[in-house]
Amino acid sequence: MYVAAKGGEEAIAAAHDWLGEMRRGPADLPSLSLEQIAAQLSLCVARVMSEGSLYDEELASLAVKQARGDLIEAIFLIRAYRTTLPRLGASAPLDTGRMLCERRISAIFKDIPGGQVLGPTFDYTHRLLDFALAAGDERAAATLAGTAAQHRPRVSDHLGQEGLLRNEPPGPETPPDATRQPMELPADRALRLQTLARADEGFLLGLAYSTQRGYGRTHAFVGELRIGSVEVEIELPELGFSITFAEIVATECETVNQFTGSRTEPAQFTRGYGLVMGRCERKAISMSLVDRALQWRELGEDDTGAPAQDEEFVLMHADNIQATGFLEHIKLPHYVDFQAELELIRRIRATQATGDPTGTAPGGRS
Repeated sequence: MYVAAKGGEEAIAAAHDWLGEMRRGPADLPSLSLEQIAAQLSLCVARVMSEGSLYDEELASLAVKQARGDLIEAIFLIRAYRTTLPRLGASAPLDTGRMLCERRISAIFKDIPGGQVLGPTFDYTHRLLDFALAAGDERAAATLAGTAAQHRPRVSDHLGQEGLLRNEPPGPETPPDATRQPMELPADRALRLQTLARADEGFLLGLAYSTQRGYGRTHAFVGELRIGSVEVEIELPELGFSITFAEIVATECETVNQFTGSRTEPAQFTRGYGLVMGRCERKAISMSLVDRALQWRELGEDDTGAPAQDEEFVLMHADNIQATGFLEHIKLPHYVDFQAELELIRRIRATQATGDPTGTAPGGRS
């Protein structure tokens, strides 16, 4: 423990009490319920679940409430709780082709099989403050006819049928587990995608933006972005078949990029991929752009020195919990370290003033 001052435990206890008071706010206001947070702050909850690597809306809502809306603190709480849970098994790969899509768009074809589904999106709002919400005048929930979620074919499947989209090489039969094994570089794509799925959204957004501005030589199009419910299955050897044990909301993005081909491969498109839990489309798009930038070695492209192409830079700095811990530890007491630095600076100044390399001449401090 970094607390060196006498009475530190009492001060910490008082800080905890004060934090609880600040979290609750004025007592004359009703307390937020977890149901309200899950239903009305659903995008916050989705980010906490995605970067916390635990799909549970109730627990994520509790973390958001406990953290006073600080999403990185909430993610920290979820990650910590996750470590206490037993691991009962591994699910089969998600079949996102069977996703019941509530939102599904493509930027490369106007007319796609199954149609474009805008869904609930900010894309076409005016980005003006709606003061009616402040007055409590909100639209009542309504059932929109004809907009039920449906299975819709993949856009990438149609490109693949023409041979215009590069086939993905098979991954390992048992992918590495980023939550149980230390990071080893170079990392295969399965490990990179796991790390990116848990990565900080803002960090990925900045890296993705850099690729669009020319740092990485990738010019991506959103082949398909889909959000919806997907079944989670587990294989039971004793039964000889799989069963569905859960249904979660997920966001998937596939971007397509030009690829000039090689001696063994024709010119075709390549893809970047992003899949995250919950409704997190900005994160999924960013993830797919960074994933594509990191594939330069596998595709035989040049390393331009772009940040998004530097595997070690991306993977070792993307986790907001590690970054927060290392950043915030410097605000804890470092009295002994600073005293050593202080004495060193005084000795250097004395040497410069007197010309005595020992720093012990009259008037010097040692």
